[in-house]
Amino acid sequence: MIERLLELAARRAEAADATLKSDETVTLLFESGRLKSTAWSQESGVNLRVRSGGRLGVAGSTAGDPAAVVEAALDSAAIGDAVDLLLPAPAPLPPVRTHSPAAAAASVGDLAAIGQGLVERLSRDGWQVNVTVERSAGSVRVANSRGVEAAYDVSAVSLAAEITRVSGDDVLMVSDLYAAVDLPPEPSVAALAESILRRARWAERPAPPPRGELPVLFTPAGSAALLLPLRQAFLGKAVLQGISPLGGRRGERVFDPALTLIDDPWADGVAGSRGIDDEGVPTRRLPLVEQGRVAEFVYDLETAARAGVPATGHARRSTFGKPQASYSNLRLLPGELGWDQLLARMPDGLVVDDLIGVGQGNVIGGAFSHPVALAYRVSAGEILGRVKDAAVSGNSYELLRQVAGLGRDAEWRGSLCIPPILLAGVSVTPR
Repeated sequence: MIERLLELAARRAEAADATLKSDETVTLLFESGRLKSTAWSQESGVNLRVRSGGRLGVAGSTAGDPAAVVEAALDSAAIGDAVDLLLPAPAPLPPVRTHSPAAAAASVGDLAAIGQGLVERLSRDGWQVNVTVERSAGSVRVANSRGVEAAYDVSAVSLAAEITRVSGDDVLMVSDLYAAVDLPPEPSVAALAESILRRARWAERPAPPPRGELPVLFTPAGSAALLLPLRQAFLGKAVLQGISPLGGRRGERVFDPALTLIDDPWADGVAGSRGIDDEGVPTRRLPLVEQGRVAEFVYDLETAARAGVPATGHARRSTFGKPQASYSNLRLLPGELGWDQLLARMPDGLVVDDLIGVGQGNVIGGAFSHPVALAYRVSAGEILGRVKDAAVSGNSYELLRQVAGLGRDAEWRGSLCIPPILLAGVSVTPR
């Protein structure tokens, strides 16, 4: 279909590009330790962009009628924005593993066995155990009127678990997840279960919340509030719109020299990896922060053309809508400190594992203030127990200027790989 789309578009437009994606997803849900439901879905869609009269138009379809898609894209271009956008030419692509044949071929029985095994590892008296196993497999095809033609298979497996313990009016919830191209091997399932059990043990005893500007250790799971502003600020569109606090600061040391943040589309076996983006631009490892200095921003073709810079290979496109810049896999490079060494640097403070309300408000400005969903009191380098009624606040840009400690054990959280981060001067208040 994609060849026919480009053939028809070339007769009436100056340039065109398209993606064709297919996906089959199986989802198993275990509730209270038992298999509750199994869902299956399959979808396929094509997205076409044309440049006609110097204007861009986009159309998508799941129906498979090339002529109708081309007509809709041309109609869109008639009222679209004028952009001097140059499509990429063919170029060598890096080898990136995006697919696991074993994962793609896994049966419902195979997936159920994985989920049941995790349920058995987590089952305890008085606990409700919920587990979700999801496997998707499909393909991506990218082509344009300048001769780009690339296709690759994709697979993704996620294994998520949550335990809930109710005691009177106290509700404890602890969760964790595995996500990769491959089926989770037994050691990964065991590590996922142990992560949840360890944090549940820490939460067995209540601890009073501290107060003041204190050291706070953000676990990989609890660091979303810190990194979400950066995820927005490094988008080229935000720089172009003048709303990024980092715009115009390339080369400036904005963060602690210990921090290096890269977007890594070549990470082996990670679901966000790929060798080519959805606009036909080859991907590359892109440094966003290098030893505390602002390095690069991410651009798709349109925002790059408007900014007068090269595209960085970060475009994603769905069946409907125009391409948008999006990260592949963000990696904050680890430090040298072990977990106990990080705790030893905390005379009094918190370990934050989960926050409530992340993503609300003016995120890009860096300010955050969130109640804790799961946090632990630390005194003299020892975890005392779980803190319930507390909130943490601060500004990501200010706190990340001086890092008190960076862990050596980075963890993948979906498409984010991050170590524990110890920050001083985080405001902690009881609620």
